[in-house]
Amino acid sequence: MTRCSGERYLESSRQIISAVADQMETICQVADCFADTILGGGMVHLFGSGHSRIMVEEMWPRYGSFPGFHPIVELSLTYHHDVVGSNGQRQAMFLENVSGLADRVLRNFDFSPQDSAMVISSSGCNVVPVEMAEGFKKRGMSLVGMVSRAHAEASQSRHPQGLKLTQVADILLDTGAPVGDAMVHIDGLETPIAPGSTVGGCLLINCIKAEVAERLTRAGKPPKVLTASAVVGGERATQLFESAYDEHGRRMARLYQNLGQED
Repeated sequence: MTRCSGERYLESSRQIISAVADQMETICQVADCFADTILGGGMVHLFGSGHSRIMVEEMWPRYGSFPGFHPIVELSLTYHHDVVGSNGQRQAMFLENVSGLADRVLRNFDFSPQDSAMVISSSGCNVVPVEMAEGFKKRGMSLVGMVSRAHAEASQSRHPQGLKLTQVADILLDTGAPVGDAMVHIDGLETPIAPGSTVGGCLLINCIKAEVAERLTRAGKPPKVLTASAVVGGERATQLFESAYDEHGRRMARLYQNLGQED
């Protein structure tokens, strides 16, 4: 019996789960790096443009997450819900390939070499994500890249020097999504449908999150985890919320305190 399109998407998603499971050694390497950053009082900076923003927000802040991560989300690159007209997708995709925009974003923060960073880009070929990665590396940070390896290898870089995120990152994670991202082919439909990079990306993010939390707890510094009142009760949920956001604010303050000062 021919499987329906939804079943074929689920089967492809199971393959993505397997692809993520095969990267546990690398995931643990990333978790070691990020835990060291957080324990040292630094921040793990996260950047993604377009729909890669989803993975940035999956890490922090939401239930089951904790401070230590700095989501860098530029609305000009990610707010395209109007699709056309003002704030539309055409502008966002254009700006994603404007050289120099990444430097303007990074100029807003006083980074430390003890910080670390992750850049998420399915193709790893657009200008701003690659230049963000270069900027993090230039500032002495360890850099994790998350791409669809198959899609990145099949895509052409738009970077002025032809660089891809795969060439800049110190550690590379693969979402397991296919070339073009979409995973389901339908008879009579010219192109495939239903992307998979978000499935793999969110699996990777939450594996890393869990591994980092385990390392922080073992080190005697258990994280303040945003937790629903249905789990811990309203009073404790509020306490965790306030303390987690206060810690985030204190960590963020360090990114501004010496901004613009010369050594």
